[in-house]
Amino acid sequence: MPTQIETAIYEENLNIVSSRSTFLGIATRSQAQTTGGTEKAVAAREQQWLQSQKTNNLDLVAPLLADKFVSTGSDGKVESKAESLARAKATKYGSAEYDDVKVTVFGDTAIATGGFSGKGTDASGKPLNARERWTDTWVKMPNGKWQCVTSHVSSVEM
Repeated sequence: MPTQIETAIYEENLNIVSSRSTFLGIATRSQAQTTGGTEKAVAAREQQWLQSQKTNNLDLVAPLLADKFVSTGSDGKVESKAESLARAKATKYGSAEYDDVKVTVFGDTAIATGGFSGKGTDASGKPLNARERWTDTWVKMPNGKWQCVTSHVSSVEM
């Protein structure tokens, strides 16, 4: 039979374990809720980017890209934000769609992946029939806004 002191110590330890478990459960649920919100927010920005391609409206995509944004195209060419926006302005899509969009969050960084299908004319005026996979890296900036810092595109065999 335990003494009163042993019983008191045992009960105190149970209270500490219970409190920690409750705290961890709340923290885990809170993180999951935040992450889900972040995934939706980044996915919404990807849809805004797609809308800019469909409408050739750079005002929709420009604020989504960080000042030091870097893009690697399916041709292997690396472009700055300004170069990417100039190419986007010169490219005209008759149709553009995303598929299989997924967002994974790692703290203040999110990785978005998906597929792209688009038809139109490229920056040089040549017919364009693109089927690509893309990966975008988003970072939550000090001002609290999510911006894309890099994008990579690979062609998919049709």
